Amino acid sequence: MAPSAASTTTSASEAPKLQKMIRLNGNGGEHVQNETPDLQRDPIEVKYRDFFWTYTEEPHRTRRLAIIKAHPEVTKLCGPEPLTKYVVLGVVSLQILCAYVLRNTPFFSVPFWLLAYVVGATSNQNLFLAIHEISHNLAFRSATANRLFAIIANLPIGIPYSASFRPYHLTHHKSLGVDGLDTDLPTALEAVFLDSILGKAFFCTFQIFFYAVRPMCVYRVPFTWVSATNVAAQVAFDLVVIKTLGAQSMLYFLLSSFLAGSLHPLAGHFIAEHYVYETVTPAQANPDNKLPVPETYSYYGPLNFLTYNVGLHNEHHDFPAVPWTRLPKLYEIANEFYADLPRHESWTYVIWRFIFDENVGIRCRVKRKEGGRLVGQKVSWKENEIEA
Repeated sequence: MAPSAASTTTSASEAPKLQKMIRLNGNGGEHVQNETPDLQRDPIEVKYRDFFWTYTEEPHRTRRLAIIKAHPEVTKLCGPEPLTKYVVLGVVSLQILCAYVLRNTPFFSVPFWLLAYVVGATSNQNLFLAIHEISHNLAFRSATANRLFAIIANLPIGIPYSASFRPYHLTHHKSLGVDGLDTDLPTALEAVFLDSILGKAFFCTFQIFFYAVRPMCVYRVPFTWVSATNVAAQVAFDLVVIKTLGAQSMLYFLLSSFLAGSLHPLAGHFIAEHYVYETVTPAQANPDNKLPVPETYSYYGPLNFLTYNVGLHNEHHDFPAVPWTRLPKLYEIANEFYADLPRHESWTYVIWRFIFDENVGIRCRVKRKEGGRLVGQKVSWKENEIEA
């Protein structure tokens, strides 16, 4: 990818020489050591513009082991954060209050949409990320308590999803970039049909639907008692809202969820976390140097205050059992591992560049054909193995 004069990211001057990249953005390829066969890629991807393909293992496990070796005290940061449940209850209460205030306000009015965008979307994005946090068992020590509390956090979102989110998300951690397992990855069809300014604008506007529908198109997770409870609780809550407050209040919840995953500053984290921007150095862009392309990006700005520090995304993937309140401490302790990694300076500018910069788009993701495992299927995962 060509370097850009204006970038939202910064990167190290020299990347560590770790592993070999096989294919860079559809421009040729090469064999790995021991004559590993070429990747069998989707013909649609090869015909048009390809993703970044690699044979390498995702970088977070290797860095986690290195950090623990250098700073064994970081393991003491792991474990639930009691503050989470109070924040969630406060935001859920705020959303119910806003729904009450708007119960008689016309849907197509400035006050309705302004409150939904400023307060509602911010609050529901916060609840999205609360569910993300709870999916790692970081609100309570009891796994069951975490599953049930995620259902409570789900209520103002309007659509039941917390139960299915967990297995999809933990598989994303265990299978980062693995084609067919990591449902955070765009599909080949998305890359083809949305690879234009209008296509990318459409994706950013409606990305909440892509994240909701895509996982079910890739593979299905089992419907469990937690799933049934999630659906039953959400339907009951929605019916109570409609009956007591009216349809306008229900529309407020749904609009808040849509705007939270649309053209909203906080929605920039969806793209910022794993899409490859122009932090690819000239050395990395040259396949002969056998340097990996960075695939996870952090953001250390003020919007982390509203989003459970999800911007500290390298830190989160390295140590998913460290709660949001202790991720800054992890960065501080292991600063030499994180200071030179590429980062974003603005989530809003991430969205802007994603739409208008021809060098950034749906195809800018690192993909693997092998590795990883499903979480939530009929396999013998242990809880501590899932959270590792």
